[in-house]
Amino acid sequence: MSEEFKLNAEARDDLGKGASRRLRRLEGKVPAIVYGGKKKPASIMLSQKELSKQLESEAFFSHIIELSIDGKSENVILKDLQRHPAKGFTMHADFQRVSKTTKLHTSVPLHFLNEETAKGVKLQGGKIVHNMVQLEVTCLPADLPEFIEVDVADLELGNSLHISDLKLPKGVESVELSHGADHDQPVVSINKPRGMASDDAEGESGEAEGGEEEK
Repeated sequence: MSEEFKLNAEARDDLGKGASRRLRRLEGKVPAIVYGGKKKPASIMLSQKELSKQLESEAFFSHIIELSIDGKSENVILKDLQRHPAKGFTMHADFQRVSKTTKLHTSVPLHFLNEETAKGVKLQGGKIVHNMVQLEVTCLPADLPEFIEVDVADLELGNSLHISDLKLPKGVESVELSHGADHDQPVVSINKPRGMASDDAEGESGEAEGGEEEK
């Protein structure tokens, strides 16, 4: 984890939908909650401007964040974000406390490599299909990766890479695979584009044309 993320927050006692609307409209604040660990859930508010700037980085969504609440810091991860459906600004955020010695469960974005030069695309005319764009993992906070790379360079037409094919960083485990081999879901595939004839169809067409010529 190369980047460091810090957020300043204030505790809030004025709860409810009306209070949250006032925070967003009049004070430029985002209502949020912090939960988990041995402490009780705490209602807080953050600067909309400061949070928006941090959200510009993809790593913020899968990174340990140093959250300072009225001067007291604790480590958290972002668990949920609610945005306005039309205007896109943040309406509410959920943060989960993390401990250095306790494994956490979160989602990490997938970065796909060599898509344009993959065998099934460049040589066979296929189309990349992302079956998932993030992976649920469990690991200690110190081992949490910002992203997981998926190299499709050798992937051929009609084939897929599954979770078990991914090279996960040391200390990182897939949540799905922990449930058994039948949860080994496809991550990315190379499929035939619509209208692309199969080899069998082309062969049958050729045989039919040849048969008509013999007649």
